[in-house]
Amino acid sequence: MFAISKVTTALALTGLLALPAYAQDAETPATDAPTPEAGSTDLGGLSMGEDPMTETQTGAVYIRENAGDWAVQCIKTENGEDEPCQLYQLLRDEQNNPVAEIIVYKVEDDSQAVAGANIVAPLETLLPAGLVVSVDQGAPKKYPFAVCNRVGCVSRIGLTEADLNTFKNGGSAEVIIRPYSAPQVEVKLPLSLTGFTNGFEKTTVIPTKAPN
Repeated sequence: MFAISKVTTALALTGLLALPAYAQDAETPATDAPTPEAGSTDLGGLSMGEDPMTETQTGAVYIRENAGDWAVQCIKTENGEDEPCQLYQLLRDEQNNPVAEIIVYKVEDDSQAVAGANIVAPLETLLPAGLVVSVDQGAPKKYPFAVCNRVGCVSRIGLTEADLNTFKNGGSAEVIIRPYSAPQVEVKLPLSLTGFTNGFEKTTVIPTKAPN
């Protein structure tokens, strides 16, 4: 089956969001462990379990809301403010198998791109063929793959103002990849644009360049 080996958020996969370190500094002196209070979920290093409905932990990825066929994914911050957010959609083939993932986010001031997108394809993808994206059967654009890891291969896409408007005004899009084992076969993955315009407004600027 030509499918992504592990369905995981592309946000976590590509490490786009450079968040502050929430853990204590390594040089911070250790303090005596507090005595567990009544009702504590931790006793002597053993987990006593906890309510799964409790609030999302700091640093965890969660879905803030749905925007049509997209999910607004955010990373929980300590104070609940300035949370990095992106749009996410899981792409499935005709047999409803999860094959690829896409995230879309705003980018910092760039000479051309006003938004970015990361598409994660299966490891069995024919990399030299890249991937092709088209909207409403318009002129397709081909993009290369940038990196692969244990989960899949990532194509990092820059979206111009015109590209972004095409996504906002489009009805549907399509992503095409080719399997390594069958390079003549085109795997066409529908990409819904329902809710894209509203959802994109909920995203935040994600750094795409390493800090100096």
